[in-house]
Amino acid sequence: MVSIRRLKNLVTDSMGIDIGTASVIIAVKGRDIVVDEPSLVAINEITGEIVAYGQEAADMRGREGRDITVVAPLSNGVIADFERAKSLLSHFVKKARSGGTQVVTEAVIGVPSEITPVEQRALLHAAEEANINKIYMMEEGLAAAFGAGVSPEDKRASAVVDIGASTTNIAIVAKGNVIHSRSDSIGSNEINEAIATHVRRHRGLQIGEETTEKLKTDFVTAYLPDDLSKSIVIRGRDVITGNPSAVEITVGELYPVVEAIVRRVALVISDTLTELRPEVAADIHDRGILLTGGGALLHGIDRYLAEKVSLPVLVPDEPRYAIVRGLLQMFDEPLLMEKVTRREPDLIQNAEVPFEV
Repeated sequence: MVSIRRLKNLVTDSMGIDIGTASVIIAVKGRDIVVDEPSLVAINEITGEIVAYGQEAADMRGREGRDITVVAPLSNGVIADFERAKSLLSHFVKKARSGGTQVVTEAVIGVPSEITPVEQRALLHAAEEANINKIYMMEEGLAAAFGAGVSPEDKRASAVVDIGASTTNIAIVAKGNVIHSRSDSIGSNEINEAIATHVRRHRGLQIGEETTEKLKTDFVTAYLPDDLSKSIVIRGRDVITGNPSAVEITVGELYPVVEAIVRRVALVISDTLTELRPEVAADIHDRGILLTGGGALLHGIDRYLAEKVSLPVLVPDEPRYAIVRGLLQMFDEPLLMEKVTRREPDLIQNAEVPFEV
């Protein structure tokens, strides 16, 4: 009979990891989503120590103590601050593990289609420091397609547009391969910045990131609203007096601010579609576009994009989790895993310049 201790030693955690500019999302085989927190750390500026991660750090933002700074270690979907990104990933991988010192961890990590060899190695080193024993990397566009329901065996082409916090990735996939891709530096964070800038310049009110995010998720729309006069009271700091203040703002006032950014996404999609071969274009015409990522949750964006690109736009259930669920799916299909992912030796061999920590 195998002892309980021996069984514990044989446990393997198989993880899909979507580490993005805005969020770290980890799914574990058999447990689904176990981590979904902001990609933020809070730093004590005097000691350099990280004092909070994820949601705890986000809750400090705008209300930090004078010696505390909240920072995002990733930018445009890749590591910008290695030491802090390493700590962030280690913290959440530890949180996601089943427990026990002998748990073997293997992970498929999503990466942008245009990631450089040096950026890959930075992510590889961070994953190794997080005690992940076996590391694979997979294009986010392909993972999003699988996570949104596209079959790896499907010979016909499918188009997936993943709108993240800082980038929009477009992937055309067929039979388990990316046959065309494009990445552009447009993301939902731009909407936050545009809203905050508009309110500051035109209404004389400085608002915090929490207020801006709430406006984006609960109030504004990408599609022309039926009732332009719908309003909300927002609070912040008067830019002239510095005193606490509040203004009433309408959805009609903010609509052009949001639409200007979503229009750029539509233009990128349209440009990408013109680059496709005739057979692929025919498939996309029949099937439309799958919209994933956090940006897919912006009210009215599917309807807006459908009108602009003259194609159906479909949003799957829980579009924020499409990438991580596509990554996790690889553990059920080992042959496909070997086909579509890159392993650690390949990443090291293909790096053009050494990565130094």
